[in-house]
Amino acid sequence: MEGMKNNISKLKIALVGDVLVTHRIPYTEQLDNIASFFKLHDCVIGNLETVVRNREGYPEAFPGGGSCFCQPKCLDDLKSMGFNMFSTGNNHSMDYGHGGLLASIKYLEDFDIPHAGSGCNLAEASRAAHYETKAGRVALINVTSSFHDSYLAGPQNQEVCGRPGVAPLRHKALYTIPHEDFINIKKIADFSGINSYHKQAIKEGYLNDCPHFKFGTFEFEEGDDYHLTTSPLEIDMQRTINIIQDAKLESDVVVISVHSHQFFKEKQNSPEFIEIFSHECIKAGADIVFCHGPHLLRGIEKFRNGIIFYGLGNFILQHEGMEYIPEEAYIKQGFSRSSMKGVQYLFLERNQNGTKGLIASKAAWESVIASVEITEKYIKVELHPIRLNLNGIKGFKGLPYLSKDRSVIEHIIHLSENYKTEMHVNTENVGLIKIER
Repeated sequence: MEGMKNNISKLKIALVGDVLVTHRIPYTEQLDNIASFFKLHDCVIGNLETVVRNREGYPEAFPGGGSCFCQPKCLDDLKSMGFNMFSTGNNHSMDYGHGGLLASIKYLEDFDIPHAGSGCNLAEASRAAHYETKAGRVALINVTSSFHDSYLAGPQNQEVCGRPGVAPLRHKALYTIPHEDFINIKKIADFSGINSYHKQAIKEGYLNDCPHFKFGTFEFEEGDDYHLTTSPLEIDMQRTINIIQDAKLESDVVVISVHSHQFFKEKQNSPEFIEIFSHECIKAGADIVFCHGPHLLRGIEKFRNGIIFYGLGNFILQHEGMEYIPEEAYIKQGFSRSSMKGVQYLFLERNQNGTKGLIASKAAWESVIASVEITEKYIKVELHPIRLNLNGIKGFKGLPYLSKDRSVIEHIIHLSENYKTEMHVNTENVGLIKIER
């Protein structure tokens, strides 16, 4: 499938990272400028990292860091801004259980917005969404590596229906450690009994034996030095490859959206399994892979005939804008709803008056819009800096505006050095990348 030529003259796609909306989006001149910019594109895609609901669903026992939701009319705001496709598989997809996830799907379809990454079963969650433009047909495929086990969409057969959820990108992690540490970790496992349930489940036939030594959910092997190897789970990798190859036959451009919070130690760069997955997607025929999740920018790689954005940061960040949250969120901070003035006071407690968490992270409040022009002969990328409002009018908090901050592009250039990506900056402080196909 590699090297297949698209019969398109020119198709422009705007890509952004996380669109974490929790309340209505007011009209501003800054957003009008972005809407005008989006109009220059045939397709505008972002990751919708929230549940769309009125009162459907119930608070999930394992929310994705906070029980995020927005009312359905927010989709009208986003559509008016220019969005016409969303990926929906992420760690917030199930914040309000199956009811919330199915409500999100319903409202997206009511507003006629194609979406990928979640569905009524594994087949629906995994399949490509399509958007028809005058320049060609765009296919969007979405997977997430950040989710609780209960989020996983289930397959179905002729006897049992599937389970609503997200399209997964699971991975294996193998820790190699020197002999002395390997012996010690075995001793700790024997003393603590951490593997007792796992061993019993193998004896009773509920689990298969593991070729490596298990310490809880971690797998270890003995070696000469310390090393961590991560790789995509083969069943998820092959399922995605099959969908890409099928979508390639009926689409002019194939875009892969990956939601992943994983990183290597404190460096927050892309883990090995994400790079392997992204490369295999391009080999299978995808034109673009764009990643999001860690709420910061990562590097960009030109790979064969495609482009990989390992992290596009945030586009809208209203993560502390909910009108109400479940009681468990208060209990987690040592309070109850009756002992706290309200949800905003709880957020102040959680972020320690703005000194902790995303609100205190400079990286979370600067990002880019990736404008990608695709033809048979080339892929041309423009990176337009944006910043998110943090101070000033309360209703504008977390909303983006176009910036001319050269430092944002220079930061991406630095992050892309390991991938040997050539990038230039024009007089408007826009980053430029080109791939000959």
